[in-house]
Amino acid sequence: MSDSRVSIQTDDFDLGAEVSRLRGGDGGVGAVAAFVGTVRDWQGAPGGASTMELEHYPGMTERAIAQMIDEACSRFELRAVRVIHRVGVLEPGAQIVLVVVTSAHRRAAFQGCEFLMDYLKTQAPFWKKETTPDGAHWVDARASDDAALARWGLSSGNAG
Repeated sequence: MSDSRVSIQTDDFDLGAEVSRLRGGDGGVGAVAAFVGTVRDWQGAPGGASTMELEHYPGMTERAIAQMIDEACSRFELRAVRVIHRVGVLEPGAQIVLVVVTSAHRRAAFQGCEFLMDYLKTQAPFWKKETTPDGAHWVDARASDDAALARWGLSSGNAG
């Protein structure tokens, strides 16, 4: 089962092309909100990461994100949603994630986009490994990410 709203891929994405495709001539769209997450350049920071590697469970990850999208659409009356998440080894500056939503009004678009990012950060089944000059390590969940999700009335309990 394929869900065109969700792509997990190694290839980069084009924000403009994705927004254009999502709007797709829908005359009811009054707002578009987008978020693009990138790999920070930690090269200059002590112990900074030189690469980030993302892994996932194919099929399970797409289904989990599709459920997140369904929840966002029902909460915020979104017209359309597109989520792209990259996997594999990514260099600093690379795009990691794209969330684009359309709605009739800006508040719903902003809230829907933010809700999906908070949900992706804590609930989506991805595993992230950073490689630094000192070696590679898996990245743990952060309490601040759990707190962001909690403001939507959801909990993850991922951070320890």
